[in-house]
Amino acid sequence: MDRSLIVLSSIRIHSSAEKIWQILTTPDYIKQYLFGTTVVTDWRIGSPILFQGEYQGHHYTDKGIVKENKPMSELTYSYWSSFSTLVDKEENYSLVSYILEQCGANETTLTWRQEGFASLDGKCHAEESLKAILQKIKNLSEEL
Repeated sequence: MDRSLIVLSSIRIHSSAEKIWQILTTPDYIKQYLFGTTVVTDWRIGSPILFQGEYQGHHYTDKGIVKENKPMSELTYSYWSSFSTLVDKEENYSLVSYILEQCGANETTLTWRQEGFASLDGKCHAEESLKAILQKIKNLSEEL
């Protein structure tokens, strides 16, 4: 796992941090912006998180541990992808963070940060996927 490989992207959303937090933590919404992935967790620090779905006919179960949960502010979890070809052990987990910054009565900046990838290809794939993910989160939040 290369910790120097980092994906960082922000988007300004015309919605409150409260509404965006709901989109980020509600399984029905997550499924909409994470390409049909089902997420199972209680979001408590130290709790497991499972990401399950199907991609190109391949069923996957990715996982992690909730590391930080500051409602309406920051959510961080470790993440291991079954597609990474890396052994499922702690040093092969990346770290994913969502950071919310309220910029006014009805405007919030969402920053997605992912640190640690198995390869440069993995990082590039994440960067490309992130554009669609952030746009979908923005759309859902502004419609809520």
